Amino acid sequence: MSRFSFAQLTRKKLLPNVSLKDEAEGQLVRSISLFNLIMMGVGCTLGTGIFFVLTETVPIAGPAVIISFIFAAITAALTALCYAEVAARIPVAGSAYTFAYMTMGEAAAVFVGSCLILEWGIAAAAVSVGWSSYLNQLISIVFGFEIPAALRTAPFLANGKGLTLGGEGYINLPAVILVWVCALLLLRGSKESTTINTILTLTKVTILVLFILMTIQAFTFENFYPFMPNGMQGVGASAAIVFFSFIGLDAIVGASEEVKNPSRNIPLAVVIALVIVTSIYILVAVSSLGAQAVPDFIGQEAGLAIILERVTGGTWAAALMSAGAVVSVFGVTLVAIFGQTRVCFAMSRDGLLLKLFSQLHTNTGVPRAGTLISALLVTPLAGFLPSHLLWGMVSMGTLVVFSAVALSLIILRHKNPQPIKGFQVPFYPVTPILSILACGYLVFSLTQTVFITFGIWVSISALLYLTQGIRHSKLA
Repeated sequence: MSRFSFAQLTRKKLLPNVSLKDEAEGQLVRSISLFNLIMMGVGCTLGTGIFFVLTETVPIAGPAVIISFIFAAITAALTALCYAEVAARIPVAGSAYTFAYMTMGEAAAVFVGSCLILEWGIAAAAVSVGWSSYLNQLISIVFGFEIPAALRTAPFLANGKGLTLGGEGYINLPAVILVWVCALLLLRGSKESTTINTILTLTKVTILVLFILMTIQAFTFENFYPFMPNGMQGVGASAAIVFFSFIGLDAIVGASEEVKNPSRNIPLAVVIALVIVTSIYILVAVSSLGAQAVPDFIGQEAGLAIILERVTGGTWAAALMSAGAVVSVFGVTLVAIFGQTRVCFAMSRDGLLLKLFSQLHTNTGVPRAGTLISALLVTPLAGFLPSHLLWGMVSMGTLVVFSAVALSLIILRHKNPQPIKGFQVPFYPVTPILSILACGYLVFSLTQTVFITFGIWVSISALLYLTQGIRHSKLA
């Protein structure tokens, strides 16, 4: 192992000179508008959460899952404010990774970067697994048969303490196919992929609004009793899982170097996306609980589609919901892989990852090799692991990253206490401190398996940095 010093671990990156008119060599092209940026955040967040998460969280928290959503939303809001100010100060690719590099040093940046890579990669896998369930439901309704369980179910199971080989399937093939379709689309360029994501997001919002309206006829308050069967412990554990639903915020910041007028548009997009997403989350959760008893959520695949089928007494509504999920959740995997490739791009450009991750294709201007490698890394996760383990891992990576952003803001304000032009966090320093405390509470609500898996990933990342990255860093 290479010898290293404390000074190497804490060396910091300076704010790069980003021109909005003339793109410097090696920088991404600014082609994403405010509207597309909002749709990117809303699209990733909505599809990640509400189509799948109720099946995982209602059995844990009961009807009090509504409180879990509210607590997760408050935590996300605190972090969103921190994100908005720091991103306005540092509008370049890499999001929280770059923030940590400039404020806490190289070793901290590598840690945060590894969390981002984990977060986005597992998010793409987790959403693909959920998408597979809706695809199977749609095929079942329309054609009368199902995809064989052996080809749509993970072979591994997670019991909270470890992984065991005992699942009924061999591989989740639809999830793997979705990952590669999204990767191939991203190779065409950011402008094309964000336009498609905008269309998919508007479709998704329309479908969810229809769901809320159609479940009103079956709403009953009896389903809300007992409201908190497992106490605050259940609410906290559920909130920790729910929190992965807000990774769309990081998608907005991760695209900083490709956004037009980033100092204005990034803060606006973060706040607007959060308001839209939180409102729809709570409305769909209340509608679902009002239309279906808590025990029926346990082990339920394609949950929203099943609820509509029961409410309407026919299959047409379930088919519509399944079709909407199949089409719109496609955009979530698209954004997740996009986010992972942009973090790898930023780390590679700094010399902390292989150079091929930052090589841009001549015609499309996208990191082609990085996109293909990301798809390769996501494939085994989507094909072989159960969704509940994946959700917990996404939450772990997201919470650590969000805490790092809040800490970055505190350090930036300490070094430069003078007011800046543009958005500034209100109630400083209370807001970033509360953000860190709330994220910490949710982290310690996750399972032992999540902590073990996270520890293994961080250890591998640290080993690669200490043996390779520390010597090849551009700051060396």
